[in-house]
Amino acid sequence: MSHLDFIAVFVCFVGWVLFAWSIDRKHGFMPVSLSQAMNIHRARWLENCLCRDLKMIDTSILAGLQQGTGFFASTALFAIGGCFALLGATDQVLGVLSGIPLSVPAERDAFELKVAGLLIIFAYSFFKFGWSYRLFNYCQILIGCIPMVDEVEKNREHAQLAVRRAVEINILAGKHFNAGFRAIFISLGYIGWFIGPVVFLISTALVMIVLVRRQYFSAARRALMSGVDI
Repeated sequence: MSHLDFIAVFVCFVGWVLFAWSIDRKHGFMPVSLSQAMNIHRARWLENCLCRDLKMIDTSILAGLQQGTGFFASTALFAIGGCFALLGATDQVLGVLSGIPLSVPAERDAFELKVAGLLIIFAYSFFKFGWSYRLFNYCQILIGCIPMVDEVEKNREHAQLAVRRAVEINILAGKHFNAGFRAIFISLGYIGWFIGPVVFLISTALVMIVLVRRQYFSAARRALMSGVDI
């Protein structure tokens, strides 16, 4: 483990934290992110529940969101199992890595430390997806609490409070899903560390460029920002 290894790890995790901080909330000196714009549309979606009695449309959408979240939670579990498999085949993997161009020879302890770091990232991702899955389930229940159209005018304040609860839980579920998904992207850059610290820095930079572009300069963001005032 050289000084460059520690610098690469520091750059990776600081970049991860700063990126998460920038997209989850509005900052006066930064443009609106894709995630923030999506939260506005989440609120608009659930506000429409007050105008329709058939809530099956909304619960169907949430079921799809839950299904995707469950898929990635399972993927994270498989990745955790793969990390344990790597620990059980350390010598074979080191032999393969030694034949890769630009690869920096690593000792067994250093390799196992790197795998442990990757294991922590996937474990973090799994917990985020698991909690997101649970929150989407709570959101379905809260949608069931939203009154029917003919009951809204009798107590509009109560109806709007029910919608606000569902919106907040839905946004929170999306936030945790994004955090888990972001960890998977970070793990792709982290894999470069198994080749060497220079490759780690390059792969981390490439991943960050992709993530920043999607949040601030993508066609998806331009489409979502149409008609959105934040």
